[in-house]
Amino acid sequence: MRRKLFSEISPLTYRIAVERQRGQRRAKDLGRRGAFAAERSAEDLPVKVYRHNSLIRRTLGNTELDLQEGKARSLELSAPLVDGIVIRPGQTFSFWRLVGNPTRSRGYLPGVVINGDHADVGIGGGMCQFTNLLHWMALHSPLTVVEHHHHRGLDLFPDFKRQIPFGTGTSIIYNFLDYRLRNDTGRSYQFRVYVDDEYLRGQLLSDDTSPEKFYIREDEAYFYRVTDPATGEEQVRRHNVVLRA
Repeated sequence: MRRKLFSEISPLTYRIAVERQRGQRRAKDLGRRGAFAAERSAEDLPVKVYRHNSLIRRTLGNTELDLQEGKARSLELSAPLVDGIVIRPGQTFSFWRLVGNPTRSRGYLPGVVINGDHADVGIGGGMCQFTNLLHWMALHSPLTVVEHHHHRGLDLFPDFKRQIPFGTGTSIIYNFLDYRLRNDTGRSYQFRVYVDDEYLRGQLLSDDTSPEKFYIREDEAYFYRVTDPATGEEQVRRHNVVLRA
């Protein structure tokens, strides 16, 4: 039997482990404040790089409707905190440095979170849909992804009407699992994002045209069966390759 990690012993040890991780992240970022994008402009940069809309409410198995509404509220609160942010040459975009801790006291509500290989409920759950949108737009640009975490073992979104390939999603946990981009170009970039009744809508803009064009496609997509060595149960897993050209 696998030995439990410290964070798995009890809810208390889990909270201790989380706070330790958050403290380590804050210490690591200390003194790098100027390196992070913080300027926000209400004026659009002139060049459209890419745009994408992400449907907020979906049919996800037995997910309760109030959790979908909780996610919608969390996206509504966080979108203005990212909207208009300008990433100058040499700067790094950090999702959590802009959005902050999604707590109930700030108005965030429970939503669906992925906890290992199963769905769970947590305050601010569903906000990974936001970083999914940002990541998909960034993949169509020369911005450098410097921090990106995958969900382990579970994908909640169905293939029906799926807009982005399996495997391009993001996993975020305040603040130690972040989504970060660095601008290694000589151009400035800007995110514009907002929420309406149906969609989280986003655009990536720039102050100049880029000679590079990027196309994302999925290849070698198939399902296969494996036996879990710990339980002996048969599991269905998915394989694919995401290519950018």
